[in-house]
Amino acid sequence: MPNRRAALATLAGAVSLALTMSACGGQNSEGSSERGTIGIAMPTRASERWLTDGKSVVEDLQGKGYKTELVYGEDNPKTQVSQIEKLIKQGVDALIIAAIDNKSLNSALQQAADADIPVISYDRLILGTKNVDYYVSFDNEQVGRLQARHIIDKLGLEDGKGPFNIELFAGSPDDNNTKFFFDGAMHLLQPYLDNKQLVVPSGQTELDQITTLRWDGPTAQKRMTKVLAESYGSEQVDAVLSPYDGISIGILSALKADGYGTAGKPLPVVTGQDAELASVKSIIAGEQSQTIFKDLRQLAEVAANMADDILNGETPELNNRRAYKNGVKAVPAYLLQPISVDKSNYEYVLAASDLYTDAELK
Repeated sequence: MPNRRAALATLAGAVSLALTMSACGGQNSEGSSERGTIGIAMPTRASERWLTDGKSVVEDLQGKGYKTELVYGEDNPKTQVSQIEKLIKQGVDALIIAAIDNKSLNSALQQAADADIPVISYDRLILGTKNVDYYVSFDNEQVGRLQARHIIDKLGLEDGKGPFNIELFAGSPDDNNTKFFFDGAMHLLQPYLDNKQLVVPSGQTELDQITTLRWDGPTAQKRMTKVLAESYGSEQVDAVLSPYDGISIGILSALKADGYGTAGKPLPVVTGQDAELASVKSIIAGEQSQTIFKDLRQLAEVAANMADDILNGETPELNNRRAYKNGVKAVPAYLLQPISVDKSNYEYVLAASDLYTDAELK
């Protein structure tokens, strides 16, 4: 890192010579070539949240005078690797990467290191390489704890109520955040599983049994449909731990197809994450029970500030230096705090953030 820092300081001090290349082939390349070009690799356009992330990072960097090259890998790891390699060949000055497969980027990131291009791992920690310099994300274990806390409170578990039937869902097995979300939730839920206040009729409680490849809603819907058919019969689901709104929508579709959502068969408590518009509307309608709001604009701002600091030879602001280990090193990180949102507080939390207008929520 010291050699790279020295090279970056030299680049920053010689903008008239080394940072004047213009980006080519990217989706967003407005801004000033004098400050340099930053490549941004996002996972997919299929999720509302990644569209927000991409747009916000671009706007923040262009506001600082940088040119940007934004690419989306469309949930194909090979495509993302190819895109990153192309950005490196174009000569970008820094990379901000939200990995699709967090173990598939080693070769590309070695190319970045060889070219003295710093790498910021965005939201999803890149694993198995020394060539990731910083990490920006939310406190992912806290996300899981907030989801579990909502289930505990809604079911009255601390008051001794139960037993209740619960099913567990997790995110994509190739996303490092999946384990953090799950571990955070299970830290609070496990005691209630141990004392039988919570029961998992499917028996699927291990992480490798409950992951959802690419965080895909239809995949979650198929699994929920199968669980209901094979494990419930006359029993009813009382709660579903879901890590993400897209998965939650799939789960709810399976539940409604099985007759849930009526007076005699009410929908269970279903958690979520990202406060996507469809899920916020579902919460307002009394279907999904909760989501986790993470202000992606703040995350984008932190990433943009971090890239700017690096390219100006300064140490970025950090608040976690040791906890996020990628198998090779502890990656210095800046973590933001998530907020639990349900029907009782969505107006206050989301209005304060200006995330959605009143018209959008109707």
